[in-house]
Amino acid sequence: MLQVQQLVRHFGGIRAVDGVSFDVSRGECVALIGPNGAGKSTCFACIAGQHQPTRGHIVWNGQVLDKLAPAERLRHGVARTFQVAQVFEALTVLQNVQLAVQARIGPRAISAFNLLDGQSREPAFALLEQTGLQVLADQDALSLPYGAKKRLELAMALAASPQLLLLDEPAAGLAEQERASLMKLVKTLAGQGVAVLYTEHNMDAVAGVADRVLVLIEGKLAAQGSFENISRDSMVRRLYLGDRVIDGADCA
Repeated sequence: MLQVQQLVRHFGGIRAVDGVSFDVSRGECVALIGPNGAGKSTCFACIAGQHQPTRGHIVWNGQVLDKLAPAERLRHGVARTFQVAQVFEALTVLQNVQLAVQARIGPRAISAFNLLDGQSREPAFALLEQTGLQVLADQDALSLPYGAKKRLELAMALAASPQLLLLDEPAAGLAEQERASLMKLVKTLAGQGVAVLYTEHNMDAVAGVADRVLVLIEGKLAAQGSFENISRDSMVRRLYLGDRVIDGADCA
């Protein structure tokens, strides 16, 4: 279980995150939402390791992660993706995933990129099949459409066999059908026992996907519950959702 305990993060006099506590269990898919400036990205970065908390703790499976670098968190089974997909554009789709698999195995793996093609092909292909990218295996990552880049980054994160998957706006920049397809995959991963926490602005990537929704407003956890419940919360509607959500549908 992920436990976020009274998380506080200050930037000078700005209280970006102000006493936030929640947990995420194995097999649970939890969305973290809120208006711009609510502290979502800061909270997420503290959990992922890009920021250290000013106060409070991040605990995963009983291990306090507060001072661990992202690479160390990865070794504890915590992987993340970014709002703007981070891939190696000079490599093919398959090579990107091979590299990620080899990084998990350890430094014995690669002395030069020209040795990469013969390494970890089977597990890399399996990840491409899982994320629907097998037909693009030999394509350069640079030429991929953005939706495919998001899937590739997810495949690279999955190469670490994470138990906790942190997804920063996985549906950002995707068309409606691409969003639906990617979020179906995310829901499947949670169903396989992975704990998933993701930030999101597209409500159609939250409704029907997240088991639980956390609403962050002005650095504080303002509400949590099912999407149906938070979409009917008067404060959440007034400060964030407005009239965009009607009966679970994003009408923006």
